[in-house]
Order: sequence, then C-alpha cells, then structure tokens
Amino acid sequence: MTVLDPDLNADSSATGSKKLPRQRDHALRVEPMMALEWSHAIESAGAVGIADSPAESRRAWIHRADEQQVLTLFRAVGPQAPAPWWLRALDRGKIASRAAAFAVEDEVTRLLADRPGWVFVPWASEGEVGYWEFVPSESGVYGPAEPTTVQFTDRHPGFVDLLPAHRGPGQRQPIEFTPGELREQIEDLENIA
Repeated sequence: MTVLDPDLNADSSATGSKKLPRQRDHALRVEPMMALEWSHAIESAGAVGIADSPAESRRAWIHRADEQQVLTLFRAVGPQAPAPWWLRALDRGKIASRAAAFAVEDEVTRLLADRPGWVFVPWASEGEVGYWEFVPSESGVYGPAEPTTVQFTDRHPGFVDLLPAHRGPGQRQPIEFTPGELREQIEDLENIA
C-alpha cells in the first residue's frame, strides 16, 4: 500500500524551488481489488498435467481454505463471480458442505471413470468443475454431434445434469439427475447415445 504525506512540498521556500502542489491534491486512492483476489482464489495451484477427475482438479485456494473464509470472499465478490457449482449451492444453503459436494462429484466419478467411452474434460468455464463426455456419442449416422455430457449443477437438488447428444441448431436441454438415478439408467443412456 502507498502512503502519501499530504504536507510534503507544502513549504518549498527553504529550498528556493518553485512551489510544488501538495500531494493531497493529487493523492492516489488505494482500493481492494476483490475481483483480482477472487481470480487468484479459483486458480489451480501446482497444476501438473491434465486432471482425470474432479478430485484431481481440486487444487485452488477455494478447495483447501477454511470453508467459511471461502464463502465470505465469494459473498464479498458477488453471486455473479465465476465459481464452481458447489460454492453457489453452498452459498444458497442447497448443500450442507463442500465435503458433501465433493462426495457428489466422487460418486459420479466412481460410476463413469471405469466405464468405456467416458472421458473427464477438465476445462470447463472459469471457476467451474469439469464435465464428463461419452465419446462414442460424438459420431453417428448424421455426422458429428455434441456428445452426451454429464455435468454438475446447482440448479436442482440432484446436482447432476445429463445433456443428450445433439446435432443441428438449438440448445441441448439438460435432464435432471441425482447420482443414484444416473447409476440406475447409465446403460440405457449409453445405448441411446
């Protein structure tokens, strides 16, 4: 932080130089830069290689710091700040804790990581957890498609969205799931992809 003496140069007659303006007339204002602090909080630390699961991508300050400190900083920055699904859910009281959210991610990982064709994509939007893609759904009779995708969300209490493979114009519409419902229907979902 810069500290300015408002009386510096107030009396320049002793030096014989012409009078300089007082610093307080041109004072520099120092303000906290919450957005910059938040960007550092969500930035992965020590990133070596590409994460193969949500657990491997938990390398930012928000994943390690005291949960209340994380919530306090998030609330100071505002609800529009880039953040993972679980932090938005935690802020709104939709999930009990960060650990509970990690358990949701880990349950989906246990389901999809060993199934053929599923790949974790760690490069989601800024601050967000990655998502899972079912690679065989990318190609088909009608050409390339957006693959079937499983992503985490704070929009509903199941916290899992499935976006079916999609070709052509328009947006894919997410289908709400819980991790248990996804487990029950995964074979059928793979077969229609």
